[in-house]
Amino acid sequence: MVGKAKEEPAAATLTSIEPATGEVLWTGQVGDVDSEIGKARAAWASWAARPLAVRTETLRRFANVALAQKDRFADLIARETGKPLWEAATEVDAVIRKVDISVRAYSERSSQRRLEGEMSARLALRHKPHGVLAVLGPFNFPAHLPNGHIVPALLAGNSVVFKPSDKTPASGEYLVGLFHQAGVPEGVLCCLQGGVETGRGLAAHPGIDGLLFTGSARAGVELHRLFAETPHKILALEMGGNNPIVVWDAPDAYAAAIMVVQSAFLSSGQRCTAARRLIVQDGAHEELLGQIVRLAQRLIIGEPHAKPVPYMGPVIDNRAAEHLQGGFLDLMLKGGRPIKHLDRPREDMPFLSPAIIDVTAVQKRPDVELFGPILQVIRVPDFDAALHEANATRYGLSASLIGGSPQLYDRFWANIHAGIINWNKPTTGAPSNAPFGGIGLSGNHRPSAYYAADYCAYPVVSSESEQPRGAIGIGLSDIASITPDE
Repeated sequence: MVGKAKEEPAAATLTSIEPATGEVLWTGQVGDVDSEIGKARAAWASWAARPLAVRTETLRRFANVALAQKDRFADLIARETGKPLWEAATEVDAVIRKVDISVRAYSERSSQRRLEGEMSARLALRHKPHGVLAVLGPFNFPAHLPNGHIVPALLAGNSVVFKPSDKTPASGEYLVGLFHQAGVPEGVLCCLQGGVETGRGLAAHPGIDGLLFTGSARAGVELHRLFAETPHKILALEMGGNNPIVVWDAPDAYAAAIMVVQSAFLSSGQRCTAARRLIVQDGAHEELLGQIVRLAQRLIIGEPHAKPVPYMGPVIDNRAAEHLQGGFLDLMLKGGRPIKHLDRPREDMPFLSPAIIDVTAVQKRPDVELFGPILQVIRVPDFDAALHEANATRYGLSASLIGGSPQLYDRFWANIHAGIINWNKPTTGAPSNAPFGGIGLSGNHRPSAYYAADYCAYPVVSSESEQPRGAIGIGLSDIASITPDE
């Protein structure tokens, strides 16, 4: 149903609002955790028993179904998240490509192998699915990121209970529907709608065998505590970042500025890999900052289908916009010097302009992820100080060096604490055919993307022989000395 937003009922109803228009996009009922887990548990064994070739073919059909509905799906994602239509289309492309990538990853990282054992025995290495896996998805990529868990989990033979973000329930429901259209049984992939309490109930339920999560560090830490007494359950956490981008001896200030702007303001800054901190050499930064400001001022901000095509849409909702405004003001009150203010043209809508603030003079800078278009500038005297500032965070997801020599990049790579380290590329550049994850508050050493296969199945080694053969060669007494009573 579409219409003007109304107050959400206190009952078990969920509403999705288009951030760019304020209109109601979708309404639905909050799901029942016990019921969905029961369906997944009942369906799991038969799905796991299907040959890998059958599961693979089913998922390839899903890719074809998604391709056939690409335009419709992209339109829904754009309307529900507020991101430009072109960006939503690239997200659907990533959903489609994930199947082939996951098939290759499973073959490489979870394949069956025969090894040679002692006494002519065979050693077999195979992988088993965990069982029922819960997936908690984020709002910024409501299809691509949960799909990055769902596809490898289903391929490995798990059943999945997926709870979309309560900010993007329509996109999550649509994604699950595509799987069902392709022949994935409804019990094998269940869509559980709900908010924070529903997510907590799913994570704590004894009927799941693991949880795959993408979201904030605060929620990830809470989940880590929740799983502390269940080491038998897999927990994969992909969280956010307070990511640094260091520009040093860049030969082309304009090209460097483009990398910085892409890193900081793509998706309105609502990417876990977005650059939050720009670290530059004091006294050699003026031209670079001038280029960045001019580019930021040229960025078109608008609703997803606007003409001319926008670079940025709104942030996800008014609450997020208010939180970002508060974060920017806090940096100012602590001594930050605004270079480009965070503007909000309409107080009732979550459109924000890209903002840049020099926080060099701020003591005890807050180590938080401001999940939006805010870039903090830190000026340092030398490269040692740049490395120190880059690592001055509890997070460790993504980092980039723009400029410098190969030797400087080697030094950067060796000293930076992050799971994704780029050179002359944006912090947001992370291919799907490689592992994706971080350290510190950015993850728990369970990288996703190509390495998702690692947490969707566990290895089982078997010593095998067609005939039982046994011998005890030491420690036995002489048979002649054994009496009948013995």
